[in-house]
Amino acid sequence: MSYPQPLTPEKKLADAKEQLSLPRIVVTCGSTRFMAEMSEADLRETTAGRIVVKPGCDMKSPHELWSDPVEAEALKVRLGDLHRAKIRLADEVLIVGGYIGDSTRAEVAYARSLGKPVRFTHPEVDPEA
Repeated sequence: MSYPQPLTPEKKLADAKEQLSLPRIVVTCGSTRFMAEMSEADLRETTAGRIVVKPGCDMKSPHELWSDPVEAEALKVRLGDLHRAKIRLADEVLIVGGYIGDSTRAEVAYARSLGKPVRFTHPEVDPEA
């Protein structure tokens, strides 16, 4: 006799999105040096009917919230955790920019480990290309 398998959290999230008739959710990833390009990608994805989630902080630009180096390091860790949560929430990932550093490379690997489709504005930077 077979028993129904309990739903995974991922399946529950997918079912909830479907029941709510949510459009696809895209998370943009990439170096914060490409924040202008991320805004352009946000515009294009939004006008294509997708919900866009993107990095909310550019820690390379001066700001009082990360002016203290100790606090900045702690914030960087929290923002990394937050961005991985955005990847889990999203239906797909869009890598923006013509350069991939270690952080973005890790985000690509994380997204792929979750089975998320990954697109690139510059496909030549795909680590698997």
